Amino acid sequence: MAEITITKDNFEQEVLKAELPVLVDFWATWCGPCKMLGPELAKLAEEQEGKLIVGKVNVDEEEELAAQFGVMSIPTMIVFKNGEQAGKKVGFAKKEDVLQFVEQA
Repeated sequence: MAEITITKDNFEQEVLKAELPVLVDFWATWCGPCKMLGPELAKLAEEQEGKLIVGKVNVDEEEELAAQFGVMSIPTMIVFKNGEQAGKKVGFAKKEDVLQFVEQA
């Protein structure tokens, strides 16, 4: 499954009500580390299809969501499990490290 775009309008449905864990990537088009992280998360989304949902929040378009979750630096990844925030990681990470972070959250 490809990554999904998360907005304030679909956040509750796609993240809080999801049956699978959701990794939400807060990013921006102008962010260098975000551009490096993007392909890693795209691979992770494909490899973990059916086990993990990967969502992306553009902080320039969704300032409200970024503020709601205290996103001060990007990229920031937040894992949600059963509608609850389970873990938060700031900065670039390789796909393997992101998967480990999700599993430990």
